[in-house]
Amino acid sequence: MRSLIRISAVTVLLCLAAVLGYAQSDAEPPALTIYNQQFAVVRNIIPLDLKNGTNHVEVTNITTHLEPDSVILRPLDPKQNLQILEQNYRNDPISQQLLLSLYEGKTIDFEVGLPDGSKKLIQGKIIRSGYTPHYNAFPNYGQQYQYQQLNYANNDQPIVEVDGKLQFSLPGQPIFPALADDTILKPTLSWELATDKPGATKAEFSYVTGGMMWQADYNVVAPVKGNVLEMVGWITLDNQSGMTFQNARVKLIAGDVNKIQQYGVGPGLAGGVMAKAAEAAAPAVTERNFDEYHLYTLQRPTTLHDRETKQVEFVHADGIQAQSVYVYDGAKIDWQRYSGWGYENIRSDSNFGTQWNPKVWVMREFKNSKANNLGIALPKGRVRFYRRDEDGQLEFTGENVIDHTPSDEMLRLYTGNAFDVVGERHRTDYHIDTRNNTVDESFDIELRNHKKEPVEVRVVEHLYRWTNWEIKFATDDYKKKDSQTIEFTVQVPANSEKTVKYLAHYSW
Repeated sequence: MRSLIRISAVTVLLCLAAVLGYAQSDAEPPALTIYNQQFAVVRNIIPLDLKNGTNHVEVTNITTHLEPDSVILRPLDPKQNLQILEQNYRNDPISQQLLLSLYEGKTIDFEVGLPDGSKKLIQGKIIRSGYTPHYNAFPNYGQQYQYQQLNYANNDQPIVEVDGKLQFSLPGQPIFPALADDTILKPTLSWELATDKPGATKAEFSYVTGGMMWQADYNVVAPVKGNVLEMVGWITLDNQSGMTFQNARVKLIAGDVNKIQQYGVGPGLAGGVMAKAAEAAAPAVTERNFDEYHLYTLQRPTTLHDRETKQVEFVHADGIQAQSVYVYDGAKIDWQRYSGWGYENIRSDSNFGTQWNPKVWVMREFKNSKANNLGIALPKGRVRFYRRDEDGQLEFTGENVIDHTPSDEMLRLYTGNAFDVVGERHRTDYHIDTRNNTVDESFDIELRNHKKEPVEVRVVEHLYRWTNWEIKFATDDYKKKDSQTIEFTVQVPANSEKTVKYLAHYSW
């Protein structure tokens, strides 16, 4: 009588627990170092019972995004030599479609439901399984390989012959004979190991994996009046690695670590390119310098379930002195239209730079320093700003993203456009002298403040005609910000307006 098998969750768990000969609960907790570039380093301590000669060892307690060539196996006993003679990595866990592909050309049983609720078995010959290959190899083997695999992937409908007739679907639930010896239930690493010291020992097993990332998020709250801020920073951990890490010790690396990324691609594309719970007595996360980056350590072990997002508070600061900054950058230039233009074309086009926009930007500015109740290296992430209304409720006022910001650096973030402060920018004169190689250009910048209190607006002007310029006349003081940018700091009274005028002289 032929042995039949229905693969169940219980079967999977029993098989997995038997591979290394110890239960997961008996293993030492893993250690993770997660990078904010969508990868992590996993370190496990695994027991080994080695004999003289070659030892065959299989490990299944690994992620589905392990990078096989990153594997390091290091004995904890410094007097022991441990050598990997051969390593094999398989990431084709058994599935219905894969089993169907193994039985192409063969007849198996299918369980079919009947209208009265009973079931019966019928036989069908698998002509085509519909098994779709993975796309992970696309970047490695070139365009021809990609096209051939895609042609195969397009045939994803199974074909089954039942009673001499073909159908493009399964006639029922397939019932497969027993699993073959070479089928696996999870991604598997197998080693052929040699050692000079047989017996029970332990080794550190580490590897790089994708499918994990972390990011920082900040919530900043301002009072009803003024700009003394409160900041709460969260670390958000995301585990999409295909594995749950029980009571893991977690570290986070912030910085721009050079990591060659290869992206699995979908049909038609191919190519690769070079993480609130804290006790009051101690912070949940500590931070320190590490090499050229910053290392953040979660002070308590935590469990990261597969497909789980977890948040931990890592910074909480009050009394941050800040200010709201209004910036008017009135020139509205369609750089796509002027793509490829040189200075000669720009300075001779009288219409260049005459378009303007009325929007005045609102910026939030504060210093990341100990004197300002901060002074911690802030990893890049989204910053959300809130202000308390007169009834005490928080209202969202804007958001932006900061880059990695060291201590003692100034943070300035755009959060939106002012409603009651507007600007106009008009060119009043333009004269080009091709004989003497000069251009004179004049502008009026009008600022209107509809607020009940005065505001300070920083007016940014770009001197785009040429790099050699001189301000011949200006109604207000200005600062030279760079070789082609000046900035006026303008005080505009309440319910009033102010006009800034200047004349720029270019020569070449």
